[in-house]
Amino acid sequence: MRKLTYYVAASLDGFIGHPDTGDGAFFEQLASGEYHRFMFDAFADTLPTLAREHFGIADKPLTRFDTVIQGRKSNQVAYDQGVTSPYAHLRQYVASRTLAAYPDPSVELIRGDLVAKVRELKAEDGELGIYLCGGGEIAGQLIDEIDELIIKTYPLLVGSGVPMASAGFGLRRYELTECRTFDNGAVVTTYRKAR
Repeated sequence: MRKLTYYVAASLDGFIGHPDTGDGAFFEQLASGEYHRFMFDAFADTLPTLAREHFGIADKPLTRFDTVIQGRKSNQVAYDQGVTSPYAHLRQYVASRTLAAYPDPSVELIRGDLVAKVRELKAEDGELGIYLCGGGEIAGQLIDEIDELIIKTYPLLVGSGVPMASAGFGLRRYELTECRTFDNGAVVTTYRKAR
């Protein structure tokens, strides 16, 4: 069975985006040096297609993910810049209760049962996984389907914003499988759902 991985940048106090816009681009100001090289090597699949082209890694083979699921708000960041297919190198899904259609045929809109669709994707054959690309609301809806968390924690306190997952209270146990620290103060931790 394929796994759903929530790969996300977060502040020390657990927020992933600006309280008004939901945008977490402010984290990337700290992405440099050793950390940047690690991200490009280990997580190139998660870069938007335009970024892969810009950095000359558009042809890099996929190693972790072949599918991405975004919430409508996360997708809106690219959409507002005229990019309707932000992850063209992956199979793309956008979950939305409000959109009636999506303008790009390479992106499938999930309007119905999101959990059922994710279970269907996880049941497919394949070695590569499914990348959950924010935000907190969609992570909350899928909280019990998330098999792996990869959290890029930046050395920032932001005070408020979009939480990592907007879900009802419940203890969901994960096991630490990897932890990397970097010279910019970032820590990348990987957790696997405890069985």
